[in-house]
Amino acid sequence: MPSLPITFACGLYDRVLALQTGEIKPSGIDLNFLVMDNPRHIFDRMNNGLEFDACEMSSSEFISRFAAKKLPYVAIPVFVSRVFRHGFIVVNRKHVASPKDLAGKRIGVPLYTQTAALFVRGLMQHDLGVDLSGIEWVQGAVNEPGAYGHPSVMPMLKPVKITPNQSGKSLSELLEAGEIQAIIGSNLPKALNRNPDVVRLFPDYRAREQDYYRRTKIFPIMHLIVIRNEIYERHPFVATSLYDAFTAAKNRAWEKMRFPGTLRYMLPWLPDDVAEIDELFGGDCWPYGIEPNRPTLEALVSYMVEQGLIAERIPLENLFVPTYC
Repeated sequence: MPSLPITFACGLYDRVLALQTGEIKPSGIDLNFLVMDNPRHIFDRMNNGLEFDACEMSSSEFISRFAAKKLPYVAIPVFVSRVFRHGFIVVNRKHVASPKDLAGKRIGVPLYTQTAALFVRGLMQHDLGVDLSGIEWVQGAVNEPGAYGHPSVMPMLKPVKITPNQSGKSLSELLEAGEIQAIIGSNLPKALNRNPDVVRLFPDYRAREQDYYRRTKIFPIMHLIVIRNEIYERHPFVATSLYDAFTAAKNRAWEKMRFPGTLRYMLPWLPDDVAEIDELFGGDCWPYGIEPNRPTLEALVSYMVEQGLIAERIPLENLFVPTYC
């Protein structure tokens, strides 16, 4: 039988590269890999127009739609993007010197509901002891005026003070001027490199993130993989085929990264970095599947309840379709 054509949109990460080159092929699928390095564009095009058969998707946007029963796609537990977020709390040091100073401030955020912001707020509340209740969230693009993309998001379930940035300035410019006192989320402001008053709250963020993982086993998951309902319902094998192919592609990337004869990436101390990663994570720092990611996924669902994006906790097993035959 001919292979099923699937159009798939994703960033060109090392862990998916073998799928894009065709070095690894999903069984029974003719994969048309569309390289799109701006994930917001992928999310907006999928949520607003279902333009792809499968794609990379914001974890929080998927879970919000799942909870609202407005879900045009299913998910598999493949996590193509994950980022520790201690280094993404940027402040104007004239106004913020310690985590507790964030309480009651005006804080910029690209999108209140984005996964990165959820994890940062969870970190602020549970690990840093910051009272989130009095914060005004100024929402907009970090390094240009106006909104961040064209998101289609579910309504909030509890009151939160969110103010659209209609100042004509970027969040980065507002931070420099002291009109907001911090920025959190998925991007860093340009002012961080040009204004001595704009600094990371935690200059030692790498050490803090390592300690955080040792204590919590949370490695924040940003994006997962979704498949349009129509495709999955007619061809359920696609979930297993893609899961297996993503796993094989990730393993291939690891093999090449670990090859001692040459440096795969322009990182002079790559072998030492890999050894450090192995010590911290016990081998695979980027696991797929539910169980090895349970602490991170449970934290994300809990934060979404606390922060008013969903009404109640959802069992993790309900979020993902089976990925075995």
